[in-house]
Amino acid sequence: MTMKSDPGPVGEELQVPDKDAKAMVGTEDTPGGKASPNPQNLRPSVFHSIKFFVFCHSLLQLAQLMMSGYLKSSISTVEKRFGLSSQTSGLLAAFNEVGNTALIVFVSYFGSRVHRPRLIGCGAILVTLAGVLMTVPHFISEPYRYDHTSPADMPQDFKASLCLLSTKAPASASSNSSCSSYTEVRHLAVVGIMFTAQTLLGVGGVPIQPFGISYIDDFAHNSNSPLYLGILFAVTMMGPGMSYGLGSLMLRLYVDIDRMPEGGINLTSKDPRWVGAWWLGFLISAGAVALAAIPYFFFPKEMPKEKQELRFRRKGLAVSDPPVSKGEDSSSEQSPAESLEKKDNLAQMAPDLTVIQFIKVFPRVLLRTLRHPIFLLVVLSQVCMSSTAAGMATFLPKFLERQFSITASYANLLIGCLTIPLAIVGIVVGGILVKRLRLGPMHCGSLCLLGALCCLILSTPLFFMGCSSHQIAGISHQPGTQPGLELFPGCMESCSCPSDDFNPVCDSSTRVEYITPCHAGCTSRVVQEVPDKSQVFYTNCSCVAGGGPVPAGSCDSACSHLVLPFMILISLGAALASVTHTPSFMLILRGVKKEDKTLAVGIQFMLMRVLAWMPSPVIHGSAIDTTCVYWAQSCGRRAVCRYYDHDLLRNRFIGLQFFFKIGSLACFALILAILRQQDKEERTKATIPNPGLQQQLLASEAKKEPEESRVLQKRKWFRKDKQLDKDYTK
Repeated sequence: MTMKSDPGPVGEELQVPDKDAKAMVGTEDTPGGKASPNPQNLRPSVFHSIKFFVFCHSLLQLAQLMMSGYLKSSISTVEKRFGLSSQTSGLLAAFNEVGNTALIVFVSYFGSRVHRPRLIGCGAILVTLAGVLMTVPHFISEPYRYDHTSPADMPQDFKASLCLLSTKAPASASSNSSCSSYTEVRHLAVVGIMFTAQTLLGVGGVPIQPFGISYIDDFAHNSNSPLYLGILFAVTMMGPGMSYGLGSLMLRLYVDIDRMPEGGINLTSKDPRWVGAWWLGFLISAGAVALAAIPYFFFPKEMPKEKQELRFRRKGLAVSDPPVSKGEDSSSEQSPAESLEKKDNLAQMAPDLTVIQFIKVFPRVLLRTLRHPIFLLVVLSQVCMSSTAAGMATFLPKFLERQFSITASYANLLIGCLTIPLAIVGIVVGGILVKRLRLGPMHCGSLCLLGALCCLILSTPLFFMGCSSHQIAGISHQPGTQPGLELFPGCMESCSCPSDDFNPVCDSSTRVEYITPCHAGCTSRVVQEVPDKSQVFYTNCSCVAGGGPVPAGSCDSACSHLVLPFMILISLGAALASVTHTPSFMLILRGVKKEDKTLAVGIQFMLMRVLAWMPSPVIHGSAIDTTCVYWAQSCGRRAVCRYYDHDLLRNRFIGLQFFFKIGSLACFALILAILRQQDKEERTKATIPNPGLQQQLLASEAKKEPEESRVLQKRKWFRKDKQLDKDYTK
């Protein structure tokens, strides 16, 4: 008896409302098509558990975002490896949004018509193929040559950049011999493969997040669904941080780790010619996505609705359940006007429309949603914030490398350990403030304005945290002049140095950098063995005071000590900007009609992709290219930039960020002004009485007075009659 009495009330509450669901689940999921009386037999496998689906989907989105963010962590390495400009690499980084944006609109059309878990699994497989395809350029290209001689012939490699009088003619001939039609075709093929892979990456990611969220919301308990989605988003937000961490590890390895030359290499990760194993990260993340995709082919199209709340929330939610059900019951009784508004809702119309009808209806509903001023301003503010985030995520590692002379691995480590975690903290803090303080639209707008203002203030010192470029022999730093090589001093005229070679050396006494040892007039090379690494020096340099020796590699930045304060300000600004994420999202949810919320959120993400995540990397890359003072040439075309004007780079990169932050601040200020105006209008309507309403109240009171007098008169007559009856009986 005690065994049955304890779970009895709970079992009755869970089983009675869901008889139909129980019968349906029992016939589908139990042997013989009969419903099982034991609730534990309703879910015979782990694939009928929504908790397991949340676990699998968290891992999948984590792996997917790790892959899509990995290219941003290795963007400067890909530029050096394949001779790309920042504009081209920015376009490459943004190209996965093209495939995603082109198909994301149709997700609202298909909805629950398809087998969502299997479609998620197919999308994950496509993401895996895209990751593998991104590594193909490494395998079809020749081994990386950090100068213009074959790495198989190491003695010639040692002498490639020296000042040798006997090699005047072959220097230019070797570079011309490497330029052929096959080389150019292969370069175009490599770039085309990477763009195709990025497009497939975007297409594969289309069904993963929307279908996963809707699947969780459909089959989780109503009280548990927000918790599951919170766990999903919390785990997912770690993906970008892990992508930078993976990039930091992979870029420490040499690019040709799978085909190292016999004699090894004499490069360190601090050498500007160093190229890390960028392709290895794509293989690792593709393998993670493939493993995470396997369970989705075993989940059912529809699983039993979760019936039990989580225990630690049961007491608090038991009180709030009746109003929800009451609201659901009352929502079923709608006025004809509300039903007409519902008919215009695209989310409800979609299941009854064909694809052609859906395409025709969508622009009309889009325009209707964009007419809402609060919605439009919130979306514009988020577009500005997203443009800032897209530019930073793509080119901040490269900016840190150039501005502070740090390695690509260390730059990724700083971003993955400082900026991304603080941005996550900012999003969580914004959500806590909205929930705990129960902020309304007015206070949400004030919080967004305050966060954007503080972010803008923290960005101001960044303009002054840097230093000018050190002197590079023979290169003009004036942006108005044609960048390139000038006439070198007479100390190296007899060397006949190749114009397209790049092997920098630094004269530390004068902080002058030379493009090659040949341009410094060096005629010999010495390798100094150190226990952990070997250091290369060049001697007998006619252009250096005392003849050298000069170490290989670029001169270190004079302000490399400012990299940590710079990153702290960047990270704090990212945290403050992230605080506005949840309040601005609530402004959309509370500002549009109830039936338009789903579509409004979809339009919001679509516009953010089209107006921010697609063009922003290209805009930032183009701005960075304008600060280049010396371009490498590859077969007569402009390839990767070797040297930038650091002051110009800092002012334009930070200035572009500053511009977008001002735009976001202006939008939030307009939102707050509109909300205050609306609040004033509501107050005036509440304080000023309506004359027509007053007359109706007076008329109703006038009618009530004679009725009340009649009732009182009847009561008096009734009492008199009773008194007369008593007297008569006596």
